[in-house]
Amino acid sequence: MANFGPQDIKKLREMTDAGMMDCKKALTEADGNMDKAVEWLRDQGIGAAAKKAGKVAAEGAIGVKVEGHKAVIVEINSQTDFVAQNEKFKTVMREVVEHAFAHEMADAEAINASSIKGQPFSEYLSLQIATIGENLVVRRSAFIQGDETTAVNGYVHANNQVGVIISAKCDSAKTAEAMTPVLKDVAMHAAAMRPRTLSYKDFDPSYVAEETQGRIVAIEKENEELARLGKPLKNIPQYISMAQLTQEIMAEAEALLKEELRAEGKPEQIWDRILPGKIARFVSDNTTLDQEQCLLDQKFVMDDSKTVAEYIQDKAKAAGGTAQIVTFVRLEVGEGIVVEQEDFAAEVAKQMA
Repeated sequence: MANFGPQDIKKLREMTDAGMMDCKKALTEADGNMDKAVEWLRDQGIGAAAKKAGKVAAEGAIGVKVEGHKAVIVEINSQTDFVAQNEKFKTVMREVVEHAFAHEMADAEAINASSIKGQPFSEYLSLQIATIGENLVVRRSAFIQGDETTAVNGYVHANNQVGVIISAKCDSAKTAEAMTPVLKDVAMHAAAMRPRTLSYKDFDPSYVAEETQGRIVAIEKENEELARLGKPLKNIPQYISMAQLTQEIMAEAEALLKEELRAEGKPEQIWDRILPGKIARFVSDNTTLDQEQCLLDQKFVMDDSKTVAEYIQDKAKAAGGTAQIVTFVRLEVGEGIVVEQEDFAAEVAKQMA
């Protein structure tokens, strides 16, 4: 006995735009299971939603919701940027973001495995695909939650292509309240400056080693050209991250700087006034990777005399407390998606064969 009826066939047809008999056969093959029926149609290449679901979705938008001490960020991909700008897509984005926020979903896997509006999320999404006319993918998502001493905020760029959510642990609820708008500025900074990680402490040693060697080789090649042109050569750093500057290396650097001061004839009684600046310059020259890729070490775009960490520290101090950024998530639409370039001539030849 079939585990489905006319209403199920009608629903599957609406979801996939497949023919009535194809829907009936799909439900028969799936023993009435709607998700499996959609999958069966997709495998057979039947129906609009099934066919569209096989197409690469590399465009789309980012959605963010922040309220109290919670924030969620979601990336939904579509096949074209045009679709990502229409109202139907925007409605889907709002519904999914609200759903993820309300149920405190940690990632896209949780969203895709959930139920929404009384139906499996896969059914909901298939219906949106059939309605909108393009494949849609809830690709990435993240959720942040803290207590009353945690400041939370977020930012979505005007084109909805980049979004950031961020949190900072504070010493008190009062400080957290004061730091909330500050984090909005830092989220805007992260959207623009593309940090990959929070701190140099997050780097894998092998990554730092590979980057160091790569940069040295690149500068050496550049210096060859500069030398040929008779221009000043670029300095080749020994190190590129604070992760490499051990206590031994810092002690050695300080000793060398003292030797320089002695050679310059600077009196020892004034070295303590000169050394801090020289050591800071040594650190700056040898932590270029951190400055490029670590949020806390980047120069803050609204005040490049400070790093982001220093900016946060100063703002927290002005509020009478302390704060430390503990989490940030930055998503940009389509990051990491490889889209095959179609060979138009080959496609035409294939159709004519």
